[in-house]
Amino acid sequence: MIDVPGARIHYQLEGNGPLLLISQSGEGDADRSTDLIRQLVDDYTVLTYDRRGLSRSKLEEPGATIADHADDVHRLLQHVTDEPVAMLGCSLGAVIGLHLTVKHPTQLHTLVAHEPIAPWLLPEPKLHRDELTELRDQYLANGLQATIPAIVRSLGIDPSNGEPGRTDFPMDANRLANFDYFIRHDFTAAADDDLDPAALSAGGVRIVPAAGTTTPRTVFDYQCAEALAELLGQDLQTFPGGHNGNLSHPKAYAQRLREVLSRR
Repeated sequence: MIDVPGARIHYQLEGNGPLLLISQSGEGDADRSTDLIRQLVDDYTVLTYDRRGLSRSKLEEPGATIADHADDVHRLLQHVTDEPVAMLGCSLGAVIGLHLTVKHPTQLHTLVAHEPIAPWLLPEPKLHRDELTELRDQYLANGLQATIPAIVRSLGIDPSNGEPGRTDFPMDANRLANFDYFIRHDFTAAADDDLDPAALSAGGVRIVPAAGTTTPRTVFDYQCAEALAELLGQDLQTFPGGHNGNLSHPKAYAQRLREVLSRR
């Protein structure tokens, strides 16, 4: 555990080699990266954590901005290393990583930003801010079971497709609590978030825009990845699976991640 302003953050380190931070998406805590970590620990020391409000991480008051989440990661990296590291940020984790490249660029040498939920990257950000707010309101009114299909459609998640032998994560009390915190608070953080896109190229961090091969091109998280690639003048890198390819295709995703990171 590490103490940060207003919270205590649980983190885990595993493996050998250069440090790789994984900032998970959605309700995922450090344990949700288990299958991916298993494929990476021979090449990297993998750092994972529970975002404030999830699982073993504690907080004084509910709610946080994306900048707060980025500050947590800054302090976590400051705690474990004094060298720049590689970071895989998925969905919300990718937005956290983008903030880190602006606020603390010396802590990262590479950020793989997989489908960031960042409306500020798009020409009509209000449309997608409203989309996130409407999903939150639907959850508050109707509950998780009624809202999950809408979230799946909005983000282009394909829950039926994936590699065999993955770890099964039941919808137990802890995961339900994580979903509640994520939708209730982090959807609002993502909808309210803002960052100057021009600042992304000023810090000298290598940012790799990424998206899933099966993510529909019409959903806004894919469009955010496309917009990031265009902003940085790069090709969009594709990874196996869809929005949650790091969970559904851990072996193939890890191999693709190694390829991308080796180009540094």
